[in-house]
Amino acid sequence: MMMIQALLLHWISFDHKIPSFCIGHHVTIYNKSNNMQIKNRTLYYFYDPMCSWCYAFEKSLLELQKQLHQLLSFKPILGGLAPDATEPMSVETQSMVQHAWQQIEKNVPDMRFNFDFWTQNIPLRSTYPACRALLAAEQQSPLQVESLRKNIQQAYYQEAKNPSLDAILIDCAAQSALNIEQFSHDLNSTGIQRQLIEHIEFSRSLSVNSYPSLRLVLNDEIYTIDISYTEVNSMLNQINTLMDVHKSR
Repeated sequence: MMMIQALLLHWISFDHKIPSFCIGHHVTIYNKSNNMQIKNRTLYYFYDPMCSWCYAFEKSLLELQKQLHQLLSFKPILGGLAPDATEPMSVETQSMVQHAWQQIEKNVPDMRFNFDFWTQNIPLRSTYPACRALLAAEQQSPLQVESLRKNIQQAYYQEAKNPSLDAILIDCAAQSALNIEQFSHDLNSTGIQRQLIEHIEFSRSLSVNSYPSLRLVLNDEIYTIDISYTEVNSMLNQINTLMDVHKSR
C-alpha cells in the first residue's frame, strides 16, 4: 500500500488545460487486481471535488447527462488532485489557484468564488480527504454522493471553509443526511483509501492527467471529449459523431 501511495504523490495543476488526444485509442487490458474495469458505451467523467475547474463544469455536465442518459452509461471517477499533506500550501500554489478562480469568474457565466477563503484559513495542499469523503458516502448511501459533493463545494467555494479538514467534511456529511458515526469511521479507513487508489490508477490507465476530463468508450476504443464550460453542443456533436461512426462499422 505504501509503495502505491508513494507512486501517486505528485501535484497536478488546478487549472491544467485539457489535451486533445486519444482519437480511436484502443483499450488495453487493465490491472486485474483492480475492481474497476473499462466498460463499453460509457462516458467517464474524471474530477476532484476541490478542483475549481470541475466546479465550473458542473452546469455543462448536468446538461450533458440529461441529453445522453438514454444513450450512454455515465461513470464519475475521482482523479485525486493532491495527496494527503499537513504542511501549508506554498505561496506560489495559492497564487496559482486564486488565478484559476479569477479566470473562471472571467470566462464562465454566473461563477463566483469567496476569496475570503485565503485569509480565513491555512490552505493545505490536499484534496484526497474530500475524495475519500465521497467514496465513504457512496459506500453508505450512493444516492447521497451528489448531495455531499455539492455541500463540499458550497463549503469551499462559497463559505470559505476548508474541505481538506476532516471536521469540515463531517459537517458536510451531516448536512447530507449521512450517518455521521459510520461516515467518520469510513472516511480514513483502509478500504476507502484503497478505493481512492483504484480510482486514481483507473484514471491513469485512460491517460487522464488533468481535470475535469471526459473519456468515451465505444467498441473497445477510447476517445477524449473536449471540455466546454459554457455550452454543451460541441461536446454533444463530438459524442454523436463518434457514435454514428461506430454504428456504420
